[in-house]
Amino acid sequence: MKRVFDIVFSFFVLLFFLPFGLIISLIILLTSRGGVFYRQERVGRNGNIFRLFKFRTMRKDADKVGKLTVGMRDPRITGIGYFLRKYKLDEFPQFLNVFIGDMSVVGPRPEVEEYTSLYTHEQRKVLDVKPGITDYASLAYFDENRLLGDSEDPRKTYIEEIMPAKLELNKKYLENPTVGHDLKIIGKTFSRIFKK
Repeated sequence: MKRVFDIVFSFFVLLFFLPFGLIISLIILLTSRGGVFYRQERVGRNGNIFRLFKFRTMRKDADKVGKLTVGMRDPRITGIGYFLRKYKLDEFPQFLNVFIGDMSVVGPRPEVEEYTSLYTHEQRKVLDVKPGITDYASLAYFDENRLLGDSEDPRKTYIEEIMPAKLELNKKYLENPTVGHDLKIIGKTFSRIFKK
């Protein structure tokens, strides 16, 4: 049932968003060098690696400097990238990942292997379900980039403070990964975006 919901929901989101996606793609191409999409390897269900899609919001090869984005005014972020990140529009291509089966609409956010390799045995339980576009941790850490921007050592802050807290929040979803629960989290997510 959850997979059927993911397919139907992502199809209609992609269909509705297509005109806006084409405009965003054109602006990205006209304002900075590089492709429209940023694809990054993430760890999915059962530890399987997949490539996550996002609209490119940073300058070409920016991830070679570091995988964490430090604050919304990170100099690697492009002009249009700042706008896309502020309203979470850069995340919409992930509905392609949902449609093809790499992700669900709702589930623990997928991490890069650099960080999943640090998970404890208990924390690795988040890999028992498909990763998602949104979850309780995404809502609680909606302004994560700002928190990292205020830190003297962003990587240490993420590993020792933010990541464990997010994984703890994921347990709440793992107790009841149903369509009804998904709808509740989706509603909270849209509410949070529109408040932004």
